[in-house]
Amino acid sequence: MLLKDLYKITSFKKEDTILNASIHLNKEHEIFKGHFPDNPVMPGVCMIQIVKELTEQALNVELFMERSNNVKFMLLINPEIHADLTLELKITEEDNTIKVKNITKFEDTMALKFNGTYKVV
Repeated sequence: MLLKDLYKITSFKKEDTILNASIHLNKEHEIFKGHFPDNPVMPGVCMIQIVKELTEQALNVELFMERSNNVKFMLLINPEIHADLTLELKITEEDNTIKVKNITKFEDTMALKFNGTYKVV
């Protein structure tokens, strides 16, 4: 985990090419004190890092992001209001390339859509 104690995994289930994971954000994490004081928002780059880390864990490999596209932040994620997130990752592997399509939600509300291409390190 790049940012220690930012989140914890509360469920993790991989079947074939689909990973469903739930995480709980630590609203007391230092990053929220600077982003932004009195109005915490989960940084987008941290969400993309979480997708990478979950993919690495699912495949038991280390990855390097090669490309991202279709990155859409639909809503702000405030850890004081929506600390529990669900992530669905559709993972495809070809040679040394991993492609991930992610949808992140809180409750039934979509917060993030993200497609990424990674290389195995």
